[in-house]
Amino acid sequence: MFKNLGKELRDFILRGNVMDMAVGIIIGAAFGKIVDSLVKDIIMPPIGFVLGKVDFSNLYFTLYPLGEKYDSLDAAAKAGAVTINYGLFVNTVISFLIVACAIFALIKIVNTIKDTACKEEKAEEAAAEKECPFCCTQIPINAKKCPHCTSELG
Repeated sequence: MFKNLGKELRDFILRGNVMDMAVGIIIGAAFGKIVDSLVKDIIMPPIGFVLGKVDFSNLYFTLYPLGEKYDSLDAAAKAGAVTINYGLFVNTVISFLIVACAIFALIKIVNTIKDTACKEEKAEEAAAEKECPFCCTQIPINAKKCPHCTSELG
């Protein structure tokens, strides 16, 4: 039962789609870090400035001790306070929306390229065939006799 386990595992790992998936996960993780930086360092500071110099990463609500105020989220965490970090949640939602838009754009581009290739392929196939004037079936363009109705073609 376990004789071919090593060979099967090697074949599974080296199968193309498993390797592609691994590369996709690694690139996706790196892309996620880029998007996090984009949101935290580029997008949110101007939005916070426009909204009255608000730092979204420091927006939180203290559950325990109730009503206690801290200078920052880090200070609240160091004091052992229980907080709801809605500012970090807003940053995460914005990060998700950016990733979703980027993936949508990428899939849209890939689908456009595929559609163009399919149209070119169909055009090539259409140019390689003609219609028999007697039986109206598609036949090779160089045919001298129709293989369907056996009519002589000029």
